[in-house]
Amino acid sequence: MSNRAAVLLVLLSLASVPGLQAQDDSQGAYFTPEQLDNLLAPIALYPDPLLAQVLTAATFPDQIDEAARFVRANSDPSYIDDQPWDVSVKAVAHYPDVVYRMAGDLDWTTALGQAYVSQSDDVMASVQRLRAEARSAGNLETTPQWEVVDSGGDIEIWPAQPQYIYVPFYDPAIVYFGHGGVYGNVISFGAGFAIGAWLNCDFDWHGRRVYYTGWEHGGGWMARSRPFVHVTNVYVNNNYRNVAVNRTVVNRNVNYSGLNRYQSVHQQVNYGNVRGGRTVVDNRTVVNNATVNRTTVNNKIIDRNIDVRDARIDAYRGRGTEPQPNRTEAARPQPVEPIHQAPAPQVQRQEHGAFSGNTGGFDERAASQRGQASRTQQYQPQPAARPSNPPPSGGRGGAAPADRGKR
Repeated sequence: MSNRAAVLLVLLSLASVPGLQAQDDSQGAYFTPEQLDNLLAPIALYPDPLLAQVLTAATFPDQIDEAARFVRANSDPSYIDDQPWDVSVKAVAHYPDVVYRMAGDLDWTTALGQAYVSQSDDVMASVQRLRAEARSAGNLETTPQWEVVDSGGDIEIWPAQPQYIYVPFYDPAIVYFGHGGVYGNVISFGAGFAIGAWLNCDFDWHGRRVYYTGWEHGGGWMARSRPFVHVTNVYVNNNYRNVAVNRTVVNRNVNYSGLNRYQSVHQQVNYGNVRGGRTVVDNRTVVNNATVNRTTVNNKIIDRNIDVRDARIDAYRGRGTEPQPNRTEAARPQPVEPIHQAPAPQVQRQEHGAFSGNTGGFDERAASQRGQASRTQQYQPQPAARPSNPPPSGGRGGAAPADRGKR
């Protein structure tokens, strides 16, 4: 059996272990309204065009992780357009603070994507609840950075400037409950980021959906920004008319108990009942608050590389690999063969320049005498000899200046 076949067999065998199988799409990730409020509280006050991209990009957590690493390593945002990510991930990658937040807690990002795929109407209802709470507390009003618009009972948040969008920073435990106004440091803004063609989606709050605008339809903020946006087919393309999401995100394993720290709005809410009460705590499966005596293993790598529902899993089940030596026999000490050391070869050295001299064989007695004589003398510094033929730049004398930054 080849090494590659053996690896495949091991992966297939692991995938067949109870507790490692991917969950069925029909299970979904069903969150209560209170759980959704806690999940969405950190981003519910993002401007609409940015929030639309965040929700869609959250269904691609692996790409979010890759995008964050790429942005940290590349300061030029123009390289983002050439990456093989979903268009929503590319859009979010243009805003480093946002992509870093999402990549910094992939469990939260994945749960957000699961919620959006499974219950998008509930997600949008939660955003509106949170915005209403922030406005009632006096913390959501029009500023030079954003425009707060009442649209038939729904609260929209638009970029106030035609060329720049600002990402708000706030503490969810405060902003929805009062304790000051916008200018009382409840909400702050960093530097403005460019509004580009990548903001190609917006909210239809009445229809409870994210829709593709293509920069062709829409008033308000889009009408203000359109003259400053350079449209390219990277982001404006007929292929995007149907906003795509990654529905397989509902099959990803999430440590839901780790989301319990998201309790800024509803402090008594936890996530132990997500997916019918099944969660993983300390590598134990917990079902309806009862611990099942079975060890589980994170199957993220398996899910990425193989289809755990492949029928071949059953075909390989029960088959062993090639016989291995008995551990007792392998551990038993084996007789050691005597080592016969060959005589050391004579070393011939060829020296050049100021270091040229004796080029014959190595004389052990002469070397010993020289060493003894040197130990009887006090150390006296000598001026360094200048070689007649100095080594070229980048040789053993040191790296060339152009190479120093590459080591």
